[in-house]
Amino acid sequence: MTDKPIQKSVALRYDPEQDRAPVLVAKGKGFIAERIIALAKEHGIFVHQDPALVELLMDVELADTIPPQLYQVVARVLAMVYRANRELAKSRGLDRK
Repeated sequence: MTDKPIQKSVALRYDPEQDRAPVLVAKGKGFIAERIIALAKEHGIFVHQDPALVELLMDVELADTIPPQLYQVVARVLAMVYRANRELAKSRGLDRK
């Protein structure tokens, strides 16, 4: 019998006009993690899977900014999100260029 690992998820917000660094806005395990992911998908929010990063972010308190040692890795994820959103907008004819 194998035990299935408990699902974990986090959600970040980053608004450069408001936040000095990305802010942890949700985190959870099990059912809560599944709801975070489902809500993100329902609202068209990009979902990136990185179990190691999630483990590190689970130690951050809600509404706190991420620790400086995670800036670089989170910046890479955000860059990927911005590219994906730009490509999606372009494919839907919504790009502003």
